[in-house]
Amino acid sequence: MAAQSEPLESKRVVSYAEIGCRSILNKAGGNMPFRWSINPYRGCEFACRYCYARYTHEFMELRDSRDFEDRIFAKANVGPILRRELARVDGREGIAIGTATDPYQPAERRFQRTREILEVFGMARGVHLTITTKSDLVTRDIDLLQQIARNNRLGVNITITTLDAGLARSLEPRAPHPDVRLRALRKLADAGIPVGVFPNPVLPLITDQEERLDQLAKAAKEHGAQWFAGGVLFLMPSARRVFFPFLEHHYPHLVRRYRERYESEAYLTGPYRETIRARLKRIRERHGLVTGMAPYEDDAARSLSKPLPAQSSFSW
Repeated sequence: MAAQSEPLESKRVVSYAEIGCRSILNKAGGNMPFRWSINPYRGCEFACRYCYARYTHEFMELRDSRDFEDRIFAKANVGPILRRELARVDGREGIAIGTATDPYQPAERRFQRTREILEVFGMARGVHLTITTKSDLVTRDIDLLQQIARNNRLGVNITITTLDAGLARSLEPRAPHPDVRLRALRKLADAGIPVGVFPNPVLPLITDQEERLDQLAKAAKEHGAQWFAGGVLFLMPSARRVFFPFLEHHYPHLVRRYRERYESEAYLTGPYRETIRARLKRIRERHGLVTGMAPYEDDAARSLSKPLPAQSSFSW
């Protein structure tokens, strides 16, 4: 279908096409806090160096690393397909928008596939819905988000990897400035939308210092965030081909250690992950933040989190 897609528009080095799809809701695997995911676009213009979703373009035989950020596919007929699928699933199991590619990337200004999806949820009742984005464009849809929140459980996650503008620009070349994301957070919170911040991914020896994460959590709280939760870098082989050259240019002294730990595994294992979890827990407690949205049945439960050791030894 990708090969036969009709071109929609081109600008600079980015080209757009429409791609047919049989389904909008994708069943989530693993131990995820949601059952279903939605990604209105294939590819993402933000060009984040660490993005694990780059591998999805390989399914369409687009293997050049630049294809993922320069060849964007907008899914067709998302509204009718979603209405049909929602009638067959239990929305209380959790639906997450933006798990792979950003639903508010620049293509959304032109094609409004995310807004079309939200219009469907605006007519739903009892759905548990989350949206994750790096873009301030999400504030365009405050009217719909308020409508959804009246009859459903809704939360918006703003991903802010770092407050360092220079680092953010080199890591996420086409994504909005961190300050722009914070202003969007404030605007959503002022509109009564439950919001939180994901400091994702936590990059070992780059963004993982407690002082950096604490400053980010403090800014998140000041701009209306209710939760703050993140995870350690997950580096798929397709992402390594982009991330390792980034390291070689900006952090050459870290290349060997990253290669040793990520060359054969996408996930880090061992005490380092536990150390980061403990660090984030301390930071949340310091700023009165929680791990995520409250369970629908018990708002008090959101303050609960798995106890972790205050210190762990690890070597990088």
